[in-house]
Amino acid sequence: MRTRIAAAAVGMTALLAVPATASAAPATTPGVTAGPVSCATDASFAGNPCVWQERDAAGLAGVARLIPTAGLPVVAKVELKTQRAWGSPWVTVSSTTALHAGPALLTTPKVVTNELSIVCVTTTPALSPGQQSTLCTHPSA
Repeated sequence: MRTRIAAAAVGMTALLAVPATASAAPATTPGVTAGPVSCATDASFAGNPCVWQERDAAGLAGVARLIPTAGLPVVAKVELKTQRAWGSPWVTVSSTTALHAGPALLTTPKVVTNELSIVCVTTTPALSPGQQSTLCTHPSA
């Protein structure tokens, strides 16, 4: 449910924002930048994640970089989601989950799609599962 709310918030922010580049100022949604890479700007995100999409001839993958603080273990789930039509639900088409106590780069399996897509990373301190946070990119085609 939290992931759907975060995806909806990111989608609305993207619709209201002007076209952006990686060097643009942060958007109004906390923890989301206006460029192709979204990084947590808030200490409440376990692992200080950054998330983005990578597309090549083999397909589209979601990528997240974690920089855990104080060596505390972090559970991270990276999801690549697509949307067939504006207003339809975001569907997870590829995901990966891992537990890391140090810096990590997580990548979802590649998917071939031309649909609108976002990448979300949900992080949770392994010792405090109630402190879950989700960060998503802006939609891109």
